[in-house]
Amino acid sequence: MAVVFFPSELRMLTGEEHTITTATVFRDIVNELVLRYEKLDQERLMEMAIAVDGEIIHTPFLESIAEDSELHFLHRISGG
Repeated sequence: MAVVFFPSELRMLTGEEHTITTATVFRDIVNELVLRYEKLDQERLMEMAIAVDGEIIHTPFLESIAEDSELHFLHRISGG
């Protein structure tokens, strides 16, 4: 099962540092998290980048996730 780690902002909404998911596609993981944590919403999660096993993916919506992966939600950084 994949492990999802939350940054401090999301920890305040989930009450947890991390959770486990059985979903294998990123959009399904987001849907599962929104159902599990009533304070989370899909828009907030989709605005964030995601690191899967250390690789940052900026558009992860249909990304396949291995069952032993680690996912970290990250705030997007814009350059200038």
